[in-house]
Amino acid sequence: MKTLRFRGVDPYKINNKSIAIVGSRRMTRYGREVVDKFVSDFVANGITTISGFMYGVDTEVHQKTVDYGGKTIAVFGCGLDVIYPPENKKLYDQIIESGGSIVSEYEDGAKPHLWKFPQRNKIIVSLSSLGVLIVEAGENSGSLVTAALAKKVDRKVWAVPGPINSSVSMGCNELIKSGDAKMATSAADILGRSLVASRRSLDNNLNLEGLENEIYKLLQLEPMEIDEIAAKLGGNVVEIGSALSIMGIKGLVTESGGKYYLNRS
Repeated sequence: MKTLRFRGVDPYKINNKSIAIVGSRRMTRYGREVVDKFVSDFVANGITTISGFMYGVDTEVHQKTVDYGGKTIAVFGCGLDVIYPPENKKLYDQIIESGGSIVSEYEDGAKPHLWKFPQRNKIIVSLSSLGVLIVEAGENSGSLVTAALAKKVDRKVWAVPGPINSSVSMGCNELIKSGDAKMATSAADILGRSLVASRRSLDNNLNLEGLENEIYKLLQLEPMEIDEIAAKLGGNVVEIGSALSIMGIKGLVTESGGKYYLNRS
């Protein structure tokens, strides 16, 4: 492997506790929810995420890590100055600003080509200390290539099971069925059950009261828009918005795409 180039933080300074997360470019709503569930817990436990900056699962992994206040490493299959996909320019800047890293073995100006991505996947695997988590992968997905690369270099592989009638879950389900990956339904399957205890301890130490506590308990179930929160709590949108603003100042919640998410860090 060639010497890695990077922008932002040296990737080797933040990858001592890290997990690679890859998956389908045709991410479904289920895949988005899975990424949120896992990434929130990884960030809460100081785990750096690693992915390939492409459409779908990759982009979601990086974005959610940034949203939750964590660090992420994006591995490019092109030069560091070639932002691909181009619509990820804002995310590119956010990764660097949040203490993450953009990594590539290619010189500036190098364009993305299909033949470069398997080599990029090797870098993703090599940087991960904990192994690789597959979230949504089709029958012939590139994520399965990444899983195979991980097995070759003795990295652990986990896969999240999906609906049996979903084409983008066929690869994950087969990895689990064949024994080539362990099934993961939560970050605790990868990090250990102490994670559950630490989450419970974190929640108990918040000492929230009134409306803030009700909102916090609701967002533990899933991210929600302000109108959804108001409807479920039977509250006033203005009051809910005020409470969310205070919780945001306290660092308890983050708004992204119109929805509010709990910060787990």
